[in-house]
Amino acid sequence: MRGASRWESPSVVGGFSTAAPNEVLLELVRNELGRRPGLRVLDLGCGAARNASPMAALGASVVGMDLSPAMLGAARRRVAAEGAAGRVSLACAPMDRLPLPARSIDLVVAHGVFNLARSGAELRRALDEAARVARPGAALFVFTFSRSTLRPDDRPLPGEPFVFTQFSGEPQCFLTEDELEEELLRAGFEKASPGPLTEYGRPSLGPSLARGGPAIWEGTFRRKRTG
Repeated sequence: MRGASRWESPSVVGGFSTAAPNEVLLELVRNELGRRPGLRVLDLGCGAARNASPMAALGASVVGMDLSPAMLGAARRRVAAEGAAGRVSLACAPMDRLPLPARSIDLVVAHGVFNLARSGAELRRALDEAARVARPGAALFVFTFSRSTLRPDDRPLPGEPFVFTQFSGEPQCFLTEDELEEELLRAGFEKASPGPLTEYGRPSLGPSLARGGPAIWEGTFRRKRTG
């Protein structure tokens, strides 16, 4: 998340501070802990620790990163209040320049953060960084904006394949399922299971399509063991 923006607003921070965790993600963490009891998780754009604290409560060691000082402050308060401070470390860092060693993470969580990339180049740098820090076979949990959020005739910014401003007035990434899978494969992540990704909030097609909340892709990928 970006600093000096709406992410510093007390009302926004307050909303994130009380937000419930993603239960699909928590089930993934339980399964990954069964595979690797010392599971080390990177929570990109951790916000106010809505997922970081519950993941730590399950037994994972979590590194949370965000660009918002206000969100990080709220995260520290939440993990302390929930008794998870010993399992969560927090840092201010961008998703495309991670202060972590290569192959040091067992699960990368990108929950509502890849869509904040303001260019295709920034998104690809972030994906490359996620691949760099992920161990071979590490999982990647993705929760990001779907192209179906926007009207079919909406056009991306000039020179950008999937960066649009129509949703919020700010450049954000909206990808089709094929685009998302292709970008992740280029970075070194394969789908963890066959079949389509889960999509939430897909609007009904038609000339009266309203811009409500974003449609979301959710899915799990794995870092390729070779290549």
